[in-house]
Formats: sequence, structure tokens, C-alpha cells
Amino acid sequence: MTRVFLTRPLPGCVVAAAEAHFEVETRESTGPMKPAEMRAALALYDGVLPTLGDAFDAEIFGDGHHRCRVLANFGVGYNHIDVAAARACGISVTNTPGAVTDATADITLTLMLMSARRAGEGERMLRAGAWEGWHPTQMLGLHMSGKTVGVIGMGRIGQAVARRCRFGFGMDVLYVSRSEKTLDFDARRMESAEALAAEANFVVIAVPGGAETHRLIGESVLGAMQPHAHLINVSRGDVVDEAALIAALTEGRIAGAGLDVYEHEPKVPDALIALENAVLLPHLGTAATEVREAMGLMAVENLRAFFAGEEPPNLVN
Repeated sequence: MTRVFLTRPLPGCVVAAAEAHFEVETRESTGPMKPAEMRAALALYDGVLPTLGDAFDAEIFGDGHHRCRVLANFGVGYNHIDVAAARACGISVTNTPGAVTDATADITLTLMLMSARRAGEGERMLRAGAWEGWHPTQMLGLHMSGKTVGVIGMGRIGQAVARRCRFGFGMDVLYVSRSEKTLDFDARRMESAEALAAEANFVVIAVPGGAETHRLIGESVLGAMQPHAHLINVSRGDVVDEAALIAALTEGRIAGAGLDVYEHEPKVPDALIALENAVLLPHLGTAATEVREAMGLMAVENLRAFFAGEEPPNLVN
């Protein structure tokens, strides 16, 4: 029987779906796989269902003699997998787009509101027993309705964020994308991230990870932002130069930031944690039960189709 390895504990319905088709083994650790574990998985299983943090790089694939024929990634982002190296070994790679779109857009709006309205700061003050009661100038933040949002990366998630901002909050939408998009809402394409940053009250990063977007947001983009503006990142942590962001927040050159991802997660710089104007979430973008179940079932379907001789629905190489 076809052997499949799940690199993390997954929702029960996902495991059951996999067991209906394959002989399944689940790794019990919730942390990223170590290099020796990844090499062993390639040698011992026909298919592997990895996820964020399982760094299948060229060195892991090595000389290309592996039992594994497919990596069915749990997640839409797959920059932790060297797709070219996998292809050279005859290993297919799939992902789970679509299932994550709305949940990630929802957490984006959560971060925007929390940052603009100083929600994290307010909760910390209340829990510390420092709240002295309501008054007219207490913890004034930025009103979000009617403002301008700039979306860097107008793919599925970027469009879902823009729709929520446009139709839910009456916001004007700017965007930067590699190509002009046909959209079902009014939006203006900008020539550069810097031009977008100069006009936006909120800059939302929704690009894929990888070498092309590594530290895409640095001094030039942060320097173009308005002093009252907020930076929101739900893409990959290394898209933002964290040192440059910390400096901009510390010096008050931008008003705030809402982050769900980090450059070296789960490590978050102490300097960032100490900032009251930074809203920090522990990578909650898709952390809803039905979403994680949908992601897992999509990954299992990719595996099923591959081993049935069909083209997997979400093949990326």
C-alpha cells in the first residue's frame, strides 16, 4: 500500500481522509522537521505532506534517489520547498490555494483595526490595572473607514483584503502588482511600492515568499509612508526588513504595524515585542478549524489524485 507521511498532527477528519487511501504515519512533533528527518521521509515514504518550516532545500534532495514522488504542501505558500530541486529529482509539489484566502484576509482586517485603534495597547493597559476610566482624549487612534489602503500583491488574498476594505469600510484602493488586474471593484494601480506607500494610510503586504520578495519592504518603502500610516504583513516574515521596521516604529516615522509573520519565526526580536505600536500575532492567518480542515483535505486530494495517475488539482511543478 502507498505510504504517506504527515509531518505534523492534523485535524482528525484530515487524518481519516488520508487513511482511507494510504498507509499513514504522523510525526507527533509540532515543530519544523530537522534535516535528518526530511531525508528519512524522502527515503521511506511514497508521499509526504509537509508544511511551513519544513525546509526541503536542494541539499535535502541531494543526489535525487528517493522513494518519495510527491510533496503535498499544507499551505498556499511553498517557498520553504526548492521546487526546481524537487523537479530535478522527479518529485512533484502541490499546495492548497483558495482554502486560505478568506481566513487570511480576515486576519488582515483584524490587524488593521487593532493597529489603527490601538487595541493591543489598550488591552495591556486594562489588564495591568492602569486604566483610569474613559476621557475624551484617551488613546486616540486612526479611524479606518474612508481611508486609503495600498495592497502590495493583488493575488487572491490581496483582492479579498481589498474587497473587504472597499465594500466594508468605504476605502479607496491602491495596488502594486506585476500586471494590471481585472477587478470587480475600483482600484488604482501604482508604479511602485514607494509611490503606493506615499499615498496609503494602510500598506498591506500580500505577496508570495521567495527570493524575489525577500526584504521587499525596507527603508525605501518605509521612508515613503506617512507618519500616521500603518504597515500590515500577512505574507511571509522575510518580505519585511525587520530591523528597518523596528527603527521606523521606534522613531515614530510610521504610526504602527500589524504583523502575523516574522523574519525568523518563531523567534521575534525583543525590540519588536517591546514596542507598544506593534500588534503581534502568532501566525494565526489560517487558524480556524474549518479552514485548517479544508487545507488538509485539499492536500490529501492532491495526494489521492497523484497516486491515482491523475494530475493533482494544485500542482505547482
